[in-house]
Amino acid sequence: MTKTFKAAALALAASAILGGSAQAQGMTGQWSGPYVGALFGYAKSADNTGEQVVFDKNLDGQYGDTVTTAAGANAFSPGFCDGFAKGPTAAGGCVGDDDNNWELGLRGGYDWQFGSFVIGGVAEIERLRLEDRVTAFSTTPAFYSFDRRLKSLAAVRLRGGYAMGPYLAYATGGVARGDLDHAFRTSNTVNTFVADHDDKADGYQAGVGLERQIDGRVRLGLEYLYTRLEDDSGPVRVQGPAPATNPFILTNAAGTDMQRAENLLEVHSVRMTASYRF
Repeated sequence: MTKTFKAAALALAASAILGGSAQAQGMTGQWSGPYVGALFGYAKSADNTGEQVVFDKNLDGQYGDTVTTAAGANAFSPGFCDGFAKGPTAAGGCVGDDDNNWELGLRGGYDWQFGSFVIGGVAEIERLRLEDRVTAFSTTPAFYSFDRRLKSLAAVRLRGGYAMGPYLAYATGGVARGDLDHAFRTSNTVNTFVADHDDKADGYQAGVGLERQIDGRVRLGLEYLYTRLEDDSGPVRVQGPAPATNPFILTNAAGTDMQRAENLLEVHSVRMTASYRF
């Protein structure tokens, strides 16, 4: 969707939350109790410009080795790109790095009000689709592309805020778990590639928000949320069959491990929330 449409949607939501009748403006907020609701927003992964692929050619668990040819040249001298390769050479370039999308989810929680202060907990589960890609190019020539896709998020957070009549301004933070899909693609048809991928990633969330009661039970809100996940997916091992002079088995006949250098997945979200307090 266009930036203009996104801005208009957020402006409309802000108008609905901050606006309202005189009756709503004058009522006293009651925030204690359980609630259920939904969220809808836009998520964007953090920019990983300059990301690379790293190598462990002697399989000692330490990455940062330079994979060399039989002549001693850097086999990956063409470099890397943030995205998926258009062809086997670096000159062909890459298709865009990240695929940013809307998120949709359900939430539920409980709040306790002590005077003007409100504390509580909230649990969420949501669907989204964010892709993050990086490609390495070898002198063969060939490409080696890593792709990870965040499909869903589950989170449990605390939140605390200050109530001002029908309004609640709050901060929130807690733990999160993401469900990922990993993919590895290459134009190399000589070697064998064995992937060791873990499709779960744990981390945390933190953010701020503003909610407004509509009739004492219905609430509308705007929220910014930062999510940081640790992607501990394993490497791709490059093995034979290949001539003994093949760069991937030149140092260790068992092969070479390769993986993306950046294992963090960071997401920024701006979402609209709606909930009903029982």
